[in-house]
Amino acid sequence: MTTHQETPSNKKSALNVFLIIGLSVLLCGTIYFGYRLNENAIEREQIKEDYSMVNNITFGLFSVDQWRDKLVEVVNRQVTDFNMTGKQKKELQAEVEHQLHGLVTKAVSEINKPQKTLSGKLTKFAFKQFVDPKKIHAQVPSFAKTIITKINSPASKKRLKNIATSKLEQLENQTYDSTNVASASVIKYIAKKYLVSDPVKFNSRINYKLAVINKATYNSSFAMLGCVLAALALWLIMKKQVKLHNPLFIMSLLFAFILLVVGTTTPIIEVDARIHSLNFLILGEKITFENQVLFFQSKSIVDIISVLISQPKPDSVVIGVLILIFVILLPILRLTAKGIHVLGKDRFADNKIVKYLTFESGKWDMADVMVVGILMTYIGLNGILKSQLSNLEIHNNVLTTMTENNTSLQPGYFVFAGYVIYSIILSVILKRMTPNDTNI
Repeated sequence: MTTHQETPSNKKSALNVFLIIGLSVLLCGTIYFGYRLNENAIEREQIKEDYSMVNNITFGLFSVDQWRDKLVEVVNRQVTDFNMTGKQKKELQAEVEHQLHGLVTKAVSEINKPQKTLSGKLTKFAFKQFVDPKKIHAQVPSFAKTIITKINSPASKKRLKNIATSKLEQLENQTYDSTNVASASVIKYIAKKYLVSDPVKFNSRINYKLAVINKATYNSSFAMLGCVLAALALWLIMKKQVKLHNPLFIMSLLFAFILLVVGTTTPIIEVDARIHSLNFLILGEKITFENQVLFFQSKSIVDIISVLISQPKPDSVVIGVLILIFVILLPILRLTAKGIHVLGKDRFADNKIVKYLTFESGKWDMADVMVVGILMTYIGLNGILKSQLSNLEIHNNVLTTMTENNTSLQPGYFVFAGYVIYSIILSVILKRMTPNDTNI
């Protein structure tokens, strides 16, 4: 029986096949998780924008309509549940007695004035003969008690409550602001999009949905970076297989390109400042406003460039164009040049422009500067927001406010930072692969 030993060329072919299959699987995984990350990030950004619109401070704490509704509710409840305590009855009776004594004194004084007419003189004479002011004053307490009893009868309280309620409704109908129409449009919008009838149900549903999307977003970003790390691990396994370096490097460039695309199109920073709760004590009852969004923005690098270029100021446009060139276009050209240098024939590989982009243009690549700049911006902005929001923190017997700063770096930032680190590693690997090609 004869056996056929595998030749080195067969081993190399099999290794190439397994390598390409393994890298293809990892590349597909990177593409899939990058796609999921981008989709989840876009959905999250849209939901957060809707959330910030519904809970915007304009439609809450700064809305006359909201204050009117809450105050009317408090006053209406006070009127409906109104009942005099024993102390209040005594105080009211004392006040009524005082007013009645004053009326009696004033009436007696008016009658006792010198009268010029016959009827006035007859009235004064009759009053002195038949009326004793002291006896009237003595009867004032019983009159006052009768009045208080009558006021506290169920029928009288019902009439008083109806009068107060009607006046309150009249005031409510006369009080409104310009946000009323906009608020109605927002409620109609969320009812159609999220199938909820009011902002309270919307907030409850959205908070749960955001928690699910957040988890999915971070899982996708970690899985994506995990695939890239696995591809780098192949360099350690295959570092002695020099003839396999070229296909491995070309596939690695595709990983870098995906990281760059996802990292620049996915939100990198989110600014979310809000008043978590405001409690105001009035008429012994608490008026509460919750989740009042002061400011919300979520931007990717592409969004930042778009905003800068669309500004009417020339300096903003210039900055936007520079970021576009040195953070997106130049890295793409560098990746392309590296691929041409590795795969191209001598005529293309030795082209001065290709070699310059491959080995010398790194000093113009500002992607690493962008990573540091975004981090420093986040640290500075986060500190400023914390400082400013802390000034809104009030705690006393009448007013209590709690602020919330949800500013954070988003998965897009970590993917973009992953691209920067990965591209540096690829540059080091390429120089070791082609130690004699670095001269232009």
